[in-house]
Amino acid sequence: MNRRHCAAAAITLVCALTVLTAPVQAFAAPSPPHPSVSQPASGSASDSGSKSSESSESSESSKARKSSDAPAKSLEEVREEIDDLYQKAGAATDAYNLAAERAKKQSNEIVRLARAIVEGRAKIAELKIRAGAQAREQYRSGGLPPGAQLMLSDDPQLFLDGVSRVREGQQAAKGVLGELTRTQQDLETYTQDASTNWEKLEANRLKQAKAKKKINAQIAAAKKLESQLKKEELARLLKLEQEAAYQRQTAWLSSGALKDIHREASASGKKAVAFATAQIGKPYVWGAEGPSSYDCSGLTSQAWAAADRPIPRTSQEQWRLLPRIAIKDMRPGDLIIYHSDASHVGMYVGDGAIIHSPRPGRSVTLAGAGSMQILGVVRPDK
Repeated sequence: MNRRHCAAAAITLVCALTVLTAPVQAFAAPSPPHPSVSQPASGSASDSGSKSSESSESSESSKARKSSDAPAKSLEEVREEIDDLYQKAGAATDAYNLAAERAKKQSNEIVRLARAIVEGRAKIAELKIRAGAQAREQYRSGGLPPGAQLMLSDDPQLFLDGVSRVREGQQAAKGVLGELTRTQQDLETYTQDASTNWEKLEANRLKQAKAKKKINAQIAAAKKLESQLKKEELARLLKLEQEAAYQRQTAWLSSGALKDIHREASASGKKAVAFATAQIGKPYVWGAEGPSSYDCSGLTSQAWAAADRPIPRTSQEQWRLLPRIAIKDMRPGDLIIYHSDASHVGMYVGDGAIIHSPRPGRSVTLAGAGSMQILGVVRPDK
């Protein structure tokens, strides 16, 4: 590999990364069964009888007859389908955010390696100059090793004084050659590491692109369903959504989940809650982490960053890496992870409530902690 090209390519890559770094994340829909997609009912075709009429039946009539067999979807089924699409978009958002976070780390590592390569080359050039100076000095002294020159000297004092200089010179020469070898080995390692990180970066770039495509497709499908509803149906749809969340919250509270939860927030937890509360009303935007909009894990990660406790960017990484606690032990500031794939997160603020950024078309809001399927609870400052 041409090492000069490696350093230049690394810097070029970092510039290109700015195009890739658009964040993303999770959501707030329960995980209902995916309803079958059916078409609205249409008028049935005539099936009266003669062979001649059957043979002349048009393809349009055939399609109409098939459509008449499929019942129109109820508004509740539409709500479930929209929720399902947004939850899938949330999972894809989490994958996008994770790929973006890893790409950022890899780009930073490539920059570090590129600088190390440049510094290493400069050091090698310096060491070669020093080695050349030592070689020239030996040539000027007649080409004899310093030890041989001393042995031929008739001056005892010169001999004794020279022994020390010989040792110092030998040590210096050995040191220069050893340092030169180590620096060359380091350069080779830096080059290999840069190549590896480049490959990982490209893989994460492809993951980002794939996740972004999936997110946009799921959100577009959900918005298309919503756009087909009349104004009064949209109002009823929102009411159905609120009723479903209320029923789940009521069932959760009735289970006695809050019976023993009376713990105070830590000092850091209070700061995180205060930050999250101040964001209420700001819109959900997938991949956003403030200050004007947030996705779900963008909100929680920024809230804890404001409390001087950096945590992973995505809800899945928050679930994987942060200490887990029992629901009965949770306190304000803890994070509740939702859905079996850990694709959504909210911050517990006490009294059975969370602050979260739900999904596209919604804003940061208060909600019941049990209004979605709880996977578990993690504590950033444990």
